[in-house]
Amino acid sequence: MSIPTSPDHSAAEHADPLAHLRHELRTPLNQIIGYSELLQEDAEAEGHTQFVPDLQKIQLAARNLMGVIADNLSGKKASVLLVGAVLAGEDEGIPAPEPAAPSGAPKAIVPFMFGVHDESEKENARLKGGRLLVVDDSEMNRDMLSRRLEKQGCIVTTAVNGVVALEIMRQQPLDLVLLDIMMPELDGYTVLQRMKADTDLRHLPVIMISALDELSGVIRCIEAGAEDFLPKPFNPTLLRARIGACLEKKQLRDQEQKTYAALVESQKHLAAELHEAAEYVKALLPTPLTAGPILTDWRFIPSTTLGGDAFGYHWLDKENLAIYLLDVCGHGVGAALLSISAINVLRAQSLANTDFKIPGQVLLGLNEAFQMETQNNMYFTMWYGVYHAPTRKLTYSSGGHPPSILVPPAGAGAPGRLRTPGLVIGSMTGITFKTAETVVPPGSKLFVFS
Repeated sequence: MSIPTSPDHSAAEHADPLAHLRHELRTPLNQIIGYSELLQEDAEAEGHTQFVPDLQKIQLAARNLMGVIADNLSGKKASVLLVGAVLAGEDEGIPAPEPAAPSGAPKAIVPFMFGVHDESEKENARLKGGRLLVVDDSEMNRDMLSRRLEKQGCIVTTAVNGVVALEIMRQQPLDLVLLDIMMPELDGYTVLQRMKADTDLRHLPVIMISALDELSGVIRCIEAGAEDFLPKPFNPTLLRARIGACLEKKQLRDQEQKTYAALVESQKHLAAELHEAAEYVKALLPTPLTAGPILTDWRFIPSTTLGGDAFGYHWLDKENLAIYLLDVCGHGVGAALLSISAINVLRAQSLANTDFKIPGQVLLGLNEAFQMETQNNMYFTMWYGVYHAPTRKLTYSSGGHPPSILVPPAGAGAPGRLRTPGLVIGSMTGITFKTAETVVPPGSKLFVFS
C-alpha cells in the first residue's frame, strides 16, 4: 500500500516512523465519522430518524477501524499488511463491527448527567459570535469542522496551511485558532512558535488538533504555549466545551485589556490635569525681585506633581515687605487647594480684624479661618515675617514650621534660627501666636523653606 508523504513533517514522525502513516490512515476515517455525525444531527433535527441507524453503523465501523490502526501501527506492532487487509475488506481475525440495533430497538443508552442541558446552553452561548480560524491542509477537514462550528454560531475563517494562517492572523481580529499539527510547508508546531514570538499574536489562544494522539505531541504543544489539544475524530461535546472555555478566557483577557487601556488613558488624563493644576500653582508664585534694596530668588521643587507647599512675598506698603511660606499636610489636589486658598487670603489681605504688619495676628487669623474640621481634617504649618526697610527690623512668627535661617555677612555674627513656639494652623481655636523680632545686618541672606 502506498502512503503519500508531505515535504515537511513534525518531529513526532521522526521519533516514531509510523506516526505519519497513522495520520494519513486516520484522516479519511475522521472525515467519515465527522460527516456522519453531522448528518445524524441534521436527520434527528429534521425528523428523518429512519437514516439514523445506518449513520450510526458507519460511525461504529469507522471507529472500530480506528482502533485497529491504533493497535497495529504502534512502535511495538507494525502490521501494515493487516491494515491493508482491512481496507481491502478481508477478515484475517480482525474484530468485526458490532451489529447495529434492529429498527425499532432502543438506541444506545447514554448516561444521564445532571445539568448537561444547562451546561450545553452555556457553552453554546460562549461559542456564539466567536471568531475562529481553522488551519488544516485537508479541504474536507476544514469543511467538516467549519460546518460544525458554524452550527454553534461561530464565525469561521479557514486557511490551507501555516503560511496563509499567519497572514490571516495579522490581517483580521480573531478569538481562537484551531491549528492542525501535520501540514506541508509550515507545520503546526512551527506556526505556534512563530505566534508566541510575535508580540501581536502571542496572546491569541490556540487549540492544536491532529489525528495523532501521542502524549509527546500533546506535551510539546502545551510547552510551546497552546491552550489545549484535541485529537481527531472530535467528540462534539468535548469540542464545544474546550472551544467555549478558550473563548471565555479570551473574552476575559480582552475585557482585562480594555479595562487596562481605559485605566492608562484615565491616568494620562489625570496626569495632564495635575500638570495643569501644578502650573497654575506655580503661576501664583511671585516673580523674583532683581532690583532694589531687597533681592529675592526661589526654587519650587515639589515631591509630587501637585502638593501643598506654597509661598509668597509682596510689599504691604512702601516700607514693609511681607514674606511667608506654608506647607499643607499631605500631597495631591486637596492639599494644593488649601494652600492656594490660604495664599490668596494673604495676597488679598482679607482677614478681618488683622494687622498684616504683625505676624502673630496673621497666624491667629489664619488659624481661626482654616480650622481643620472645616478643611477635610487638613492643617498646615507656616512661617510669616515682615521686613521694615527703614529700620532693617524683621518681625516674624511661626506655627509648627521649620525655622528660617538668617545668614549675616562674614564678620557680622553667626547664622540665626528664626522661629517662635506655636501649634500648626487649624489645630484648635483660641490659641495665640507669639511675634518675635531681629535686626538684619546689611548684606544678610534670609532662607525660608519647607
